[in-house]
Amino acid sequence: MKRALLAATLLLLPLALVPVAARAQPVTGLYVGAGAGGNFMTDEKIRNTIGGVSSTRKNKFYDGAVGVGSIGWGFGNGLRLEAEGDFRFDKLNGHPPGAGMASIGGRERKYGGMANALFDFDIGSPYVWPYVGVGAGYMDVHRLVTGTSSAGIVGTRDYSIDGLAVQGIAGVSIPVPFVVGLSATVEYRYLGVEDTKESVALVSAAGTSHGQQKVINDHNQSALIGLRYAFNVVPPSAPQAVVAPAAPPQVTPARSYLVFFDWDRADLTARARQIIADAAQASTRVQTTRIEVSGHADRTGTAAYNQALSMRRAETVAGELVRDGVGRSAIDIHAYGDTKPLVATAPGVREPQNRRVEIVFH
Repeated sequence: MKRALLAATLLLLPLALVPVAARAQPVTGLYVGAGAGGNFMTDEKIRNTIGGVSSTRKNKFYDGAVGVGSIGWGFGNGLRLEAEGDFRFDKLNGHPPGAGMASIGGRERKYGGMANALFDFDIGSPYVWPYVGVGAGYMDVHRLVTGTSSAGIVGTRDYSIDGLAVQGIAGVSIPVPFVVGLSATVEYRYLGVEDTKESVALVSAAGTSHGQQKVINDHNQSALIGLRYAFNVVPPSAPQAVVAPAAPPQVTPARSYLVFFDWDRADLTARARQIIADAAQASTRVQTTRIEVSGHADRTGTAAYNQALSMRRAETVAGELVRDGVGRSAIDIHAYGDTKPLVATAPGVREPQNRRVEIVFH
């Protein structure tokens, strides 16, 4: 498992160091994903009752492999729902001495379908987006076990056990440079399959015996690397510089100011702080009864999310005005979400001029 995690880290490290054309963002709409890596099974406990004789043993496994494919839908607020198909392969590594067999081998294959719910966390980084998730579904488990007894008798067991399964997921996504919508992923997964019972047959030189087998502790830990492609990602537009016109001498200071924000952000750039400082200084030179601070957002995201985002932007600007010497009681704060754009756009379009706060002196 340590080898798989190290390989995943070395593979994705160059992506984190290269300046990227896209930035991490919530998934909105349809996406697909795929991943592969190592699967690491804990020892399985096997209880057999065959031909009226009961026995208990453990199956040990070599490090195996896992592959997953998924299709899902993102809601633009971090929440994603997806359907997943997966495959796991592990080779049997024998069982402890005293189980009645001189040697044992075989393999186990799992084919599954899962329904997952995941959530992406915005940690303020433009390049890394961590996420967690849970899933539930169904596993079809195929096992082939061959063994040779101390008397030289060869026996085989070939059977299928089906059961419900649950999983937990933790990972990070990193945008792939210059490919809009494509992200690399690194994941850890835990998968557990319910304890199951199945009728089995033991075929040997002495004949065929029938009975029942119960499998306990089917626990899988996996480390995967993969790719995810979101279809509705809009390429980021080039930032538009906001240049305040140079005021000629003896001209009355402006009575309104515009402060612009990066997409999905409410923090201030150095240029934005300078504009707010100019507005605070101007408020001492013009006759003012109140100062109106109004926040706005573009039409990406939901209406409720944009309303909250525009309020955060307005509160950020108001707080900066207070730090620059403006009295808090003189400021009125309003938030309009995406309802009053400077530039009319279709839903989902990132328009820099609509991501703003207006400062108006009355």
